[in-house]
This record gives sequence, C-alpha cells and structure tokens, in this order.
Amino acid sequence: MEIRVLKYFLAVARERSISKAAESLHITQPTLSRQLMDLEDELGTKLIVRSSKQLSLTGGGMLLKRRAEDIINLADKTKAEFLSDDNFVSGDVYIGGGETDAMRLIARIATELHREHPDIHYHIFSGDSDDIADKLDKGLLDFGVFVEPADVTKYEYLRLPATDTWGLLMRCNSHLADKECIEPEDLWDLPLIVSRQTLLSRDIPKWIKQDFEKLNIVATYNLLYNASLMADEGLGYVLCLDKIIRTNEKKTLCFRPLKSEMSVHLDIVWKKHQMFSQASELFLKRLQEQFSK
Repeated sequence: MEIRVLKYFLAVARERSISKAAESLHITQPTLSRQLMDLEDELGTKLIVRSSKQLSLTGGGMLLKRRAEDIINLADKTKAEFLSDDNFVSGDVYIGGGETDAMRLIARIATELHREHPDIHYHIFSGDSDDIADKLDKGLLDFGVFVEPADVTKYEYLRLPATDTWGLLMRCNSHLADKECIEPEDLWDLPLIVSRQTLLSRDIPKWIKQDFEKLNIVATYNLLYNASLMADEGLGYVLCLDKIIRTNEKKTLCFRPLKSEMSVHLDIVWKKHQMFSQASELFLKRLQEQFSK
C-alpha cells in the first residue's frame, strides 16, 4: 500500500463520491477508480459499496479508514520531524490527556517554552486512558496524561504535583446541593451519569459500598462537558473529578466532593526508548526539570 493511494481512499470516504473525490485530488475519475480497484485487489476485500445516490464503506472499508488515518498522521509527523532545522528549535509536540485541571501544569510549560521558541507547535488530543494509550503505542502522541489508577508499567513517567478529587456535579436546586460533601448512601438511588473509565475503577464501588450493577446508571460519558449538559437538563448526577467544569461561571450547576476526599494522582507518560523530535526532547527536559523532584 502506498501513502498516496491511502490518501485517495480517504478522499473517497470523505466525499462519498468518486467524481467529487477526483476533483478534490485533481486527478481523473477513471484514474481514481482504477487505484481503488487495485487497492481492493491488494487487500483481497471489497472496501466500497457503490449505489445510485452515494458511496458507502463496507466493514473492511471502515477498518481501513481508521488505519489509514493513523498511518498518514504518523507519516506526516515523521516527515515534519526530519525536516526540522537543527539551527533553531522548531517542530511539533503531540500531547494527549483526559479532562483534568492538571493539564494546566502542562499548559504552563508549553506556554513558557513557546515564548522562548515560537516555532514549536502543540497538538492536543482529548480522550480517556484507553484512547491515549492506543495513540501513544502507535506513535501518534509523544506524551499522555493518565489519571490513576492506570497501567504505566510499559512507559516512562513522571507524577504530576496535582491531585483531582471525586465528587458529584449537579443542579444547584438539588436536595444534595445543601450538603458540604456526599456520603456513600446518597448515591444508592440517584440517577447517575458516570464515565466509561469510572466503570473500570475498583476504588469507587468500594467507597460507595455497592457494585455498579446495583446503581441507577442512566448514562455514560467520555467527555465531561457533554455530561454536564445532561446534568443541567436534569437527566442525573455526574460522578466526576473536580475543577473541570467551572461551576462558578455556570449558576445552574454545583460540585460537591465525596466524603473522605477521594483523590487521584496524575502521571505524564511517554514510551520507553522513545526517539523524540527536537521540540519534544526539549519539552521532556522541561517536564523533568519541573516535576522530577
């Protein structure tokens, strides 16, 4: 498979039309059709279903689309690293992380470094720990921020000097909003909105004294902002970490911590024996200067 042909395939997947894709690629329609048929022959599977209205992807086509996006992103990242000028610090730093206020620590280092080296550019990816680990392992990210507990055994890592506290995000007119902290029994009958990563946690069920299967979980999320909209509309109470949704600016929502101050630590990780670009190497040096103590 050639990178060029994968780009052709992604253009067809995006446009859902051979003619529109050919126009965007500045090649003829017959040329594009032939390239796609050759790709299907090479992979031994049908990738595209042609109809009178528009094209659609087969199961194999959907898989190739995901893989092709990763391959092209990695190729572009690699090319940029080799083209960087050794006479001055430039390049790209790719950072992934979940939603946590601890990202401010990373942002401060990035801001400080950017003032000194304005040709360094940052690319931020948001996702849960599984998403971040997948992109780290594929080389699509240089660094990832994990919320503990997380498996960091296959990575190099630094613990960030910050903790996040578990609690409930709720409407200000809720009967629990009058409490200073939330107790385990408060959650037993509540309509809860929880993250997919929380469902894998052992600490939360232990604190609640109930298995998740026995709780009234009405929705799950991976991005807290969207979950906060659900809470704002009255769907339920969001079990989440603090300082992510700014409740002081949004008068309808408030956050109350879980009793006993259930807190989690955070780590910034990178692959062992990672070959960094010039920009990422300097970023790592700043991380170590700031957090290794």
